[in-house]
Amino acid sequence: IAGLFQSSKDAYLRTAAFNFSQAYFRVRGYDSSLGTISINGIEMNKMLDGRPQWSNWGGLNDAFRNQESSNGIAANDYSFGTILGSTNFNTRASDYQKGNKISYAFSNKSYNGRIMANYASGLIKNDWAFVISASRRYAQEGYSEGTSYNAWSAFLAVEKKLNEYNSLNLTAFTTPNRRGKSSPNTQEVFDLKGQTYNSYWGEQAGENRNSRIKDSKEPTFMLTHFYEKGNSSLKTTAAFQIGETGNSRLGYFNAPNPDPTYWKNLPSNFLRYPENPDYANAYLAEQNLLKNGQINWTELYDINQNTSNAFYYLYEDRNDDTQFSVNSLLNTSINKNINLNAGINFTHLTSTNYSNMLDLFGSNGFIDIDQYAENEAQQNDLNFPNRVVQENDTFQYNYIINGVSAGAFTQLQATYKKVDYFAAIQFKNTTYQREGLYQNGTYPTNSFGKSEKLSFGNFSGKGGFTYKFNGRNLLNMNGAYSSQAPTIKNSFANIRVNNAITPTISNEKIMTGDASYIYRSPKIQSRLTGYFTQFKNATETSFFFAEGLFGDQADFINETLTDVEKQHMGVELSFEYQVIPTFKLFTAGSIGQFIYNNNPHIYVQAESISTENSDFGTAYLKNYKLSGSPQNALAVGFEYRDPTYWWFQANGSFLSNNYLDISPILRTNNFYLDTD
Repeated sequence: IAGLFQSSKDAYLRTAAFNFSQAYFRVRGYDSSLGTISINGIEMNKMLDGRPQWSNWGGLNDAFRNQESSNGIAANDYSFGTILGSTNFNTRASDYQKGNKISYAFSNKSYNGRIMANYASGLIKNDWAFVISASRRYAQEGYSEGTSYNAWSAFLAVEKKLNEYNSLNLTAFTTPNRRGKSSPNTQEVFDLKGQTYNSYWGEQAGENRNSRIKDSKEPTFMLTHFYEKGNSSLKTTAAFQIGETGNSRLGYFNAPNPDPTYWKNLPSNFLRYPENPDYANAYLAEQNLLKNGQINWTELYDINQNTSNAFYYLYEDRNDDTQFSVNSLLNTSINKNINLNAGINFTHLTSTNYSNMLDLFGSNGFIDIDQYAENEAQQNDLNFPNRVVQENDTFQYNYIINGVSAGAFTQLQATYKKVDYFAAIQFKNTTYQREGLYQNGTYPTNSFGKSEKLSFGNFSGKGGFTYKFNGRNLLNMNGAYSSQAPTIKNSFANIRVNNAITPTISNEKIMTGDASYIYRSPKIQSRLTGYFTQFKNATETSFFFAEGLFGDQADFINETLTDVEKQHMGVELSFEYQVIPTFKLFTAGSIGQFIYNNNPHIYVQAESISTENSDFGTAYLKNYKLSGSPQNALAVGFEYRDPTYWWFQANGSFLSNNYLDISPILRTNNFYLDTD
């Protein structure tokens, strides 16, 4: 009796990805960092935050069409995996179907048009195979105002079959893209300006200019050796990735915030005191937003003309990464019932992070100091005090992160007439070290030079079985214990300006299990799953401006939650009914509960807070709902696929119980010190 197939996403996961959309919905409430994305076995999740950067292969849909996916903690043949599942893209040139393809698509979302071309030679004489793919996505303005989009993509795969057992495959791809961002708007702004309004742009010299641009280019090169003989295969890949990512924004020094939707520019600012509302200025603010409401670039240039210290400037937060990775994977059949998968992997990252000055708007320079600090603490770099910054200079912060990860896993998969089962273990070690290139005036003894080297050793294990009542009815159960290192982002308390380590930092522990009933027949495919997951020793960091610190202080702070526990539980259902060969009905949905499961500890870092006062004690969060995703979802629809190769689909989705993120600092004893 055939077991479960894991080569592609099942009906529920397809619905979650394409109907609910990853922008609105997270499967089981999990963060995307809990899913592994790999290319030829090389993990593409970033060390910084654990999340994959999909834009690194965006626009290459057909080049990355060959993929293997696993659902949740189920077994897979190419990695240990993670609790959200794993996807591995295979770019071996001889595996592509021979042919040519040119396509054009248009949309009213991020981009307006996309043209894409692909060529695959198949295995030709002298045992060579080639795949070439290229695309362009573009928009002068996307769905939101002022959001330009310009993305190019190129892909090449070349394979040479050396002999009966050995092949070499070279893969190279790059996807330089530059896109304008759209602002998140409050209900007040939405009501006045509509849903396509974007406060990040303004007109300059007859053209729309966006202050928030993401500019990314990180080309990747991979060389893979395949060895295949009998029932065994060994695949080894070495990868090299280099590139840069910048996110721009407006800065201002001793000047008003230029954002048209800054709270002091909105009508509500003048009506916030019920006993003394200022209706006249509220009306003027409303009319100004309605008639203008965009960045006034000309005014910024006029204010900055001939100044020695810019009042306004445009800069980008920049990271330049260089990463080298190696992965080797062995698959072999021990006998007709048992397969062995084993692998080793190694990754070394060097990441340089800094602020880069882009535009001084006519000023003669900008003095690199912190306007919110005093005396020596004002200096962003004590090694070069009062340094005058020009365009394309670094300033504010500058540091290097070195990260190393090495691991190994092994897995046994057994298949019998009535029962399939698997068991897997993984060992992994991760190290991080920060090297500050600036001596920050607020942290003069703990910002310049190398930090303590952090090292995290982890062990994980998982297993599961499938009982096959018959070919149509199956019961599947899986369980896992996972220990994983915190990300770079969570390991350092205030990574931009000092070497301080997050207090009580440790490995995050995850315990999870699920049970599924699967029914499959020629006309019906269905799955019902219940799951339970508990997270322990998690760390969360965030940055924001806060008032009411110790009663009446206000400062820009770094808030760190430690020893966080979370609980995710729920049920999932998918159902597909093939009414006739060309017409299918489907539905999928889930009901979940994602909550904080304890009262974690909170630390706050700011220029006005000493190390002794950074411990804010307990944040009372237990049983509060987690944000980031609707906890309930339902989709229904139908699909028609005509024999002459055109198709039509219609569906509707309902998402509910989507909670706002709460403020931990408001749920501490400190908040109640301000008696008025």
